[in-house]
Amino acid sequence: MVLFAGAPEWFLNVWVTVIGLLIGSFLNVVIARLPERKSLSKPRSHCPKCGYPLRWFDNIPVLSYLFLRGKCRSCSAPISVRYPVVELLTGLLFLTVKLRFGFTPLLFVRDFPFVAILIAITFIDLETRLIPDPLNFGGLAIGLATAYFTPGIGLPLSIGGAALGFLFFYGIAWFYQWRTGRAGMGGGDIKFLAMIGAFLGPFGVMTTVFMSSVLGTVLGLSYAWIMRKKSGGSESLMKVSLPFGPFLVIGALYSYLLGDLLWSPFMNLM
Repeated sequence: MVLFAGAPEWFLNVWVTVIGLLIGSFLNVVIARLPERKSLSKPRSHCPKCGYPLRWFDNIPVLSYLFLRGKCRSCSAPISVRYPVVELLTGLLFLTVKLRFGFTPLLFVRDFPFVAILIAITFIDLETRLIPDPLNFGGLAIGLATAYFTPGIGLPLSIGGAALGFLFFYGIAWFYQWRTGRAGMGGGDIKFLAMIGAFLGPFGVMTTVFMSSVLGTVLGLSYAWIMRKKSGGSESLMKVSLPFGPFLVIGALYSYLLGDLLWSPFMNLM
């Protein structure tokens, strides 16, 4: 990182955060267009209601939303709060990753792309119940291609993590369908966990599955109970479903940022 040699730490932190905000603005385009298989570059960003083309000062991350008070400049249609949330979340996570792993070339070829894919998948799954293949396969390729240069991972563990992630959920999905005759897990979740495994390795997959399962169970049952109360007790708990992708994202982020704290006692015994 010769270009930033000698730069003060505060400057690097601010610069990384701004990059995250800008990437978050692009991720909003990905979230809106990728599930519908639309071009990410054409047409330019516009109001979905009146078609008003956004000018550069309408596209400043977070600030434009605040200045416009969450409404279209032309027709005053409400702008989804998802836009500033994605931008802020990306900026904060980019900063967190930089503080956690340091300012290295891997940030730009591995860490930032991984975080960006996780954010995009979270909001796409929440809105559409889909996890697009371009994100899964693109992330898988990046994870495998950069594994050799990643301390503590390497290519063998990356391949092993991807295989374990795929086979774990594929086995659960096959068993559930065999027992019930119904599909219980989408193919997107299966491929997503394989992608996570390529970045985090086998131990990362196990941490991700454990954390996402615990969180998914607690929040899923809580949500099902609330929905049942609203329906006057007529809604079956087993019929209430939530997208599992966001839970996998939370588990993956925990493993990615803090997973060594969970597994290090066991690794020291090996």
